[in-house]
This record gives sequence, C-alpha cells and structure tokens, in this order.
Amino acid sequence: TAAGEQPASGKTIVLGTSADFPPYEFHKMVNGKDQIVGFDIEIAKEIAKDMGVQLQVKDMSFDALLGELSSGRVDFVISGLTPNEERKKQIDFSNNYYKAEQAVVVREADKDKYSTMKALEGASLGIQKGSIQEDIAKTIPGAKITGLGKISDIVLQLNSSRVDASIMEKPVAEAYIKNVKGLVIADAVPDYKEDGYA
Repeated sequence: TAAGEQPASGKTIVLGTSADFPPYEFHKMVNGKDQIVGFDIEIAKEIAKDMGVQLQVKDMSFDALLGELSSGRVDFVISGLTPNEERKKQIDFSNNYYKAEQAVVVREADKDKYSTMKALEGASLGIQKGSIQEDIAKTIPGAKITGLGKISDIVLQLNSSRVDASIMEKPVAEAYIKNVKGLVIADAVPDYKEDGYA
C-alpha cells in the first residue's frame, strides 16, 4: 500500500517473501513451531508496528513475488530484492536498506578451478529464477543455467554434481556453506553495479 494508506482490512498487512534466504528470511523451529524469521522479517514487523496493523507473512517462490505484488495478493515484498530498471517499471521501491555482495559457491574439490569469473565460462550454473544472480549468470559466455525457485534446491544440485557452481548473495552463501558439508565460496567475484536491497 502507498505511504499513509491503510490496508483494505485496516487490520492486517501481507508480506510476500521467499523464505529460503538466510540470514534475511528463512524457516526456523521456534518453541517447536516452524516460523519464518530473519533480518527482512524484523523490518516487516517494524513496518506493521508503525502502521498499527498485524503482519501476515506469505512464503512463495522468489520469481512469483512481483506478480503477487502487482495483483494485490500481497501488500509489500521484502525478500532481498534489488531495484533494477526492469523491476522499477512494474513496482515502486523504498530507498535501499542494504548493500549486497555476490559470491560464487562451488564444491570444495573445485575451489581452485573457479578462481576467476572467466573460469565460469561454459560451466553449468544453478541460479535462483527471477534473481539478480540470473542476470549476472546470463553475462557469462557459454554458461548453462539451471533456474530453480529455491536456493535450498540449488544447494542440492550443487552437492550432487548436477551443476558446477552457483552465484548467490554473499551472506546467504556463507549461511549455506556453514551448514552444508563440501561446499565453499570460490575466489571468483561477480561484478554487479546495482547491488542493494529495497
């Protein structure tokens, strides 16, 4: 909803997010209940509090977020979303609240093989559909892109050698490699000028 406008019910505001993106939004067992938690969720809670409304969190695949927002099925989206020109044509953005960095995740055995972005030419990449990382991957000559909705699925593909590498946001990459044995961050650093979340 626009600034100062109350959501239709006056009681609840619906957040759209893709809860597979630790530390921003992810599922966690809290007091025996599956909850969506994270940095972005805390921002959403503050927005709801400022508006005097209840927050309802709707978890969906990342590439569905903008459609859900445009159609009004969610009131706002906070999901590590970068405001690029394409997206600005469809939706309004807040000011950036975070500066993002990208990372390349590979299997431990391939760490030295992918020390530069040039080394990724012709590689198979597991990438989140509809993401900025997909835009970066498309600039890599000969890269074979497997687009998936959830980062957890990309991690499985990587671990089972179905893809060679993935590009993901650095803190997200760090959160996954801490919990998934056999994966590391490669030395290759994606260069992308529009990094920031809004």
